[in-house]
Amino acid sequence: MNKLSSIINSLTGGKKKTAVVSEKEKIRNYIRQRKQVVTETDKSLDAQRVFDKIELMPEFEEAHTVLLYWSMPDELPTHNFIVKWSKRKQILLPVVKDDDMLIKPFSGKEDLKRSTFGIWEPDSQKEYMNQIDLVIAPGIAFDKNKSRLGRGKGYYDRFFINKRIVKIGVGFDFQLLESVPTHQFDIKMDKIITPSFSIE
Repeated sequence: MNKLSSIINSLTGGKKKTAVVSEKEKIRNYIRQRKQVVTETDKSLDAQRVFDKIELMPEFEEAHTVLLYWSMPDELPTHNFIVKWSKRKQILLPVVKDDDMLIKPFSGKEDLKRSTFGIWEPDSQKEYMNQIDLVIAPGIAFDKNKSRLGRGKGYYDRFFINKRIVKIGVGFDFQLLESVPTHQFDIKMDKIITPSFSIE
């Protein structure tokens, strides 16, 4: 972590804002910088390696209903995986509404609309309220204790409260750190999968 800390400090310039920059903000800045140099080819190859591993997991093979995410340009790509498996499983996607994360069925790319946050979401009034077997979640960073650092809004953490769901965090190799700062309300993943590493 010493090397990571020095990189983070160099990226933030060691400058103090009006308040002290939190460790979470430093990590988000570090990951943002790393994402900027990932090529589209590398993104596709990394996604293939991650989802090849997930397809072999019993948790995925046995799952009937899977909550995924329609990836944004800076995230591990999911579009091909979602389209492929929507023919065989019930695929769900998150929809952000105010402070809540609603869950809606994926019925095809043509039925997605762009939200005010720039996220493509199901354009449906139907909210999914039944059992979810598996969640494959993005994150800004993860660590070897299966902690997850998100974008700071807490949507996934609030959604996971009091739910018995298998949770798999996915990302690029550089998003897996030795440790990420957590609060008492942050929910850990059950597994973390990157192209080169599997934390179970």
